[in-house]
Amino acid sequence: MEILNVLAATAAAWVLGALWYGALSGPWVRAAGVACDENGRPKGGQSPVLFVASFVLQLFVAGMMRHVFAMSGIDTVIGGLMGGVGIGLFFIAPWIALNNMYGQRPVALTAIDGGYATLACAAMGVVLALF
Repeated sequence: MEILNVLAATAAAWVLGALWYGALSGPWVRAAGVACDENGRPKGGQSPVLFVASFVLQLFVAGMMRHVFAMSGIDTVIGGLMGGVGIGLFFIAPWIALNNMYGQRPVALTAIDGGYATLACAAMGVVLALF
């Protein structure tokens, strides 16, 4: 079932995001300019809606990657890895860079977010190729 494949790829990328941004939360908060309370946590807390929405948005990416992989005949783990890296590094990360450049955001923010996009797409690609 392809939907299970897409859901598994999405879950892999989403969990990887929790680890990535957990490890880089301090630099990301500073680079993004997020206002924090006295404990160093974002003011207003983090709504569960953010986490659900991030999963749904990544589901769109994984679904489209599955479609592109099927149309391209990518069906090996190495092919999935390379396809995912290519999508993250050469499609998503440059778009993040473009938005951050015009928004006059720090390069560190682009590196953190673009790095995650590349890593997450690579993980999605591997999972998609496994099934």
